[in-house]
Amino acid sequence: MPTTILGLNAFHGDASAALLVDGELVAAVEEERFNRIKHWAGFPAESIRYCLETADLAPDQIDHVAISFNPKANRSKRIGFALSQRPSPRSVIDRLRRGRKAEGMRALLAKALELRESQVTCPIHRIEHHQTHLASAFLASPYEEAALLSIDGMGDFVSTMSAVGKDRSWDALDRVYYPHSLGFLYNAITLYLGFPHYGDEYKVMGLAPYGKPSFLEEFRKMVFPQGDTFRLNLDYFTHHKKGIEMSWENGAPIVAPFHSPLLEEVLGPPRKKEEPCTEHHENIARSLQAVTEEIILHLCERLHRKTKLPRLCLGGGVAMNSVANGKILRETPFEEVFIPAGAADNGTAIGAALAVWNQILEKPRSWIQTHAYTGSSFSDEECQAVAEKALPADCAIQTYEAEELLNQVTDAILDGKVVGWFQGRMEFGARALGNRSLLGDPRRTDMRDLINLKIKFREKFRPFAPSILEEHVGEWFDPVEPSPFMERVLPIRPERHEQIPAVTHVDGSGRLQTVSKETNPLYHALISRFFEKTGVPILLNTSLNENEPVVRTPAEAIACFERTAMDWIVVGKTVISRKDPVES
Repeated sequence: MPTTILGLNAFHGDASAALLVDGELVAAVEEERFNRIKHWAGFPAESIRYCLETADLAPDQIDHVAISFNPKANRSKRIGFALSQRPSPRSVIDRLRRGRKAEGMRALLAKALELRESQVTCPIHRIEHHQTHLASAFLASPYEEAALLSIDGMGDFVSTMSAVGKDRSWDALDRVYYPHSLGFLYNAITLYLGFPHYGDEYKVMGLAPYGKPSFLEEFRKMVFPQGDTFRLNLDYFTHHKKGIEMSWENGAPIVAPFHSPLLEEVLGPPRKKEEPCTEHHENIARSLQAVTEEIILHLCERLHRKTKLPRLCLGGGVAMNSVANGKILRETPFEEVFIPAGAADNGTAIGAALAVWNQILEKPRSWIQTHAYTGSSFSDEECQAVAEKALPADCAIQTYEAEELLNQVTDAILDGKVVGWFQGRMEFGARALGNRSLLGDPRRTDMRDLINLKIKFREKFRPFAPSILEEHVGEWFDPVEPSPFMERVLPIRPERHEQIPAVTHVDGSGRLQTVSKETNPLYHALISRFFEKTGVPILLNTSLNENEPVVRTPAEAIACFERTAMDWIVVGKTVISRKDPVES
C-alpha cells in the first residue's frame, strides 16, 4: 500500500493542505480558495477534503499528518524572553490559545474528515515552523546539496534560520529569535504607510520604485547587520512589550500597528488608508525596500562564506520579496537559487509533509517542484455546462477546438481586449501562472491603467507581470534567470522597454514568469501564437480575481467577468464575450 502524508498549515495566515503519496505531491491548495476569505487563517478543512478527493482516498487512509508549527519548539528561549521582557498578559494568552489549538488537532481532523476522534489513529507530527520552510525550499529543489535560508515574520519564536543541506537533511547554522524580525519590520512599515490588510507588503514593494531612498540612514538605525545575522532596534517598535494585536475575524488575519512613537518622530505621522500616497510615502517605501535588500544580501553573503556552496534554497514569507530575490545572483557569490511556489506560510504544508517523508520516515528524495498546478480542475465539458447555465445577459457564447481557440484569444488580445483565462488545475501560491489569469497585450501603453482601474480596482502604481516563453528570456531580460513561479524581478533590456510598456515597471524591471512547454503546454502555445503574430513572446498576466482570492471554479470566473469590465472570459474551450464591447 502507498504511504500517504497530509501536510497542514493551520491557525496561521494562508492556511493550506498538501498531500504526498509515496513522496510525490498529489495536491496542494489554500483554504481561501474555498471560503473566499483572503489569507484565511483557521483550520483548512475544505483543503483537506479536496486533497483526499483528488487522490481518491478514504478519510481513514491517511498514514501520517504533519503540522507546520510546534508550540514546544525553542521553549527555553520563550521562557527566557518572558522572564526578561515581561510581555503583556494579552500577548501571553494569545500564544497559549494557539498552542491549545495545536493540541486539539486530532479532534479538528476528525470533524473535517467526518470521523469520530477515536477513528483518527494516524500519528500527528508537529514540525518546527522554519524547519518546514527549509523543507519546502530544499527537499522540493533539484539540488543534492545547498545553502538554506528561511526568513519570515515569526514562527515558533524564530524569524530567520540558515542551514547547510545535503541529501535529505540539513544542519542548522544560525537562528534569529523573537523579537528580531525582518518580516516584522516590513509589516510594521506597511501598516504605517496605510496598507492595513494582511499580506499588503507587496503593495509597498510596488510603490518603492517611485521614490528615492532619502530615509536610508533612518532605516539603518531600525535594522542593522550583526555578525552573520541582524538585529532590530526595538526602540522603534512595541511588539516585544505589548505583543502584536491580531484578530481573526472570520479567519482573516487583521494586524494592528506596532510601531512606537519614536518611529513617528523620525518619519512623521502615519498615512491613513484613504489618504493619497505622496512623494514622502514613496520615499519611505523605497528606503524600506533598500534596507531590506541590504539585510537579505548580508545574510546571503555570510551564508555563502560559511558554506562555500554555489546553490541557495530560499523560503519564508520574506522570500516573496521578488525584487530582492532578483538581486541575489547579481550581488552575491551564489550561482543558482531555488525559491519554491508558495514560499510563504502556505508552502509549509508541503514542507511539513516532505519533512515526514524524507526525514522521519527516512525515504529517499524523488519529487522536484517543477510547477505549481496542484489545485482544483474542471473538464472542458463541465466548463461549457456552467457557462451555458450562467450566461450573462447581452453576452455571446462559443465553444472552439484547441487550435481555433488559440487564434480567437490571441486576436482578441491583439484587438485590445482583456481576457480571463481559466484552464486546467489551479495554481498553488499567490501568483497566477497561466491557469487562473487575466491576460492582455503587453505592447499597449493603456493596458495597465485599464486593468487596474476597470477590472482589478487597485492602486495605479502596482505593476503587472510578463509571462514569457522560457526559450526567449535572454532576448528580453538581463541577466537570464529561470522564474517559473514568478518569484523574482529582473531588469528588462533597455531597448525593449518601449515594446512592452504595460509590463515594464517604472524602474525598468519586470516580475517575470518563464513559461515551459513541458509544465504548461496550453499556456505556452497561447503565448507562442501571440509571438507568431507580433514578434513578442510575452503576454501581460495578472491573477483572475477582483479584490478576492483567485477564482477556483468556472462559476467564480464568470461571476468575476460579470462584476468587472473584462471583455472575454474563457473557461476551458468555451468563450463568453460581451455583445457590446466595454469602452477602453
